[in-house]
Amino acid sequence: MIFDFSLVLVVLGALTGAIWAADHWYLAPRRKARGGPAREPWIVDYSRSFFPVILLVLVLRSFLYEPFRIPSDSMMPTLVQGDFIFVNKWQYGLRLPVVNWKVVDIGEPQRGDVIVFRKPTDPSVVFIKRLVGLPGDTIRVAAAQVYVNGQPVAVQPGDFYRGPKEEQYPFTVVGEERLGEHPHQLMFDPSRPSTQGEWTVPTGHYFMMGDNRDNSTDSRFLNEVGYVPYENLVGRATILFFSHGPDGAFWEFWKWPTNIRWGRLFNFVE
Repeated sequence: MIFDFSLVLVVLGALTGAIWAADHWYLAPRRKARGGPAREPWIVDYSRSFFPVILLVLVLRSFLYEPFRIPSDSMMPTLVQGDFIFVNKWQYGLRLPVVNWKVVDIGEPQRGDVIVFRKPTDPSVVFIKRLVGLPGDTIRVAAAQVYVNGQPVAVQPGDFYRGPKEEQYPFTVVGEERLGEHPHQLMFDPSRPSTQGEWTVPTGHYFMMGDNRDNSTDSRFLNEVGYVPYENLVGRATILFFSHGPDGAFWEFWKWPTNIRWGRLFNFVE
């Protein structure tokens, strides 16, 4: 069982719903029978007001879309620290909140999807990476080249990286890679030794890699992340709806005009 914000919503929803129902079916009729005041107690008034809101947020967050903030540079240039995205929670099947049991089977992860998942070695930590290897695949990484079942993944090298945080990556090249039906950009330093090796993905698991290939802790590091079980998948990243620079927090709205990365707003995540 994974305890997170969904647990808080479930508890609050159950509590406010129980109070509202108990008053409607039991306490209110008793007050009327005794000729007591018609006004509801404050706790019932608040419960009746908050229960529908909590229920709506729980349904939206658990079954449809959940917001997520990018915490690191591992998915650059696709996603940058400070980006806010919506995660599609239903594309891989509907799951009950908290217990994470799948109740409706809708679809399966596809190679190239950008996926939010719970770290296998510490499920309280949430990661976001790109799906490279499906169950049964053999993945080999040599320098900047990825091989899937012996076939090289096509990479078209481009120019040096220019974008947010470019001063930290002066010798990094941006290329275009195609995994399945997903062409996307990736970053790598041709002069820097990469994490190399070969891995065979177990049944029911997935192999994830960051687009910032030289600066990503992912499935290549078996003791830190390793293969990701299907039940650890949270959902697929779909829309980048907000982005702000490193100066100031999200709630410091007075800094937004100079801090927002306007060109990144409302883009699809590919």
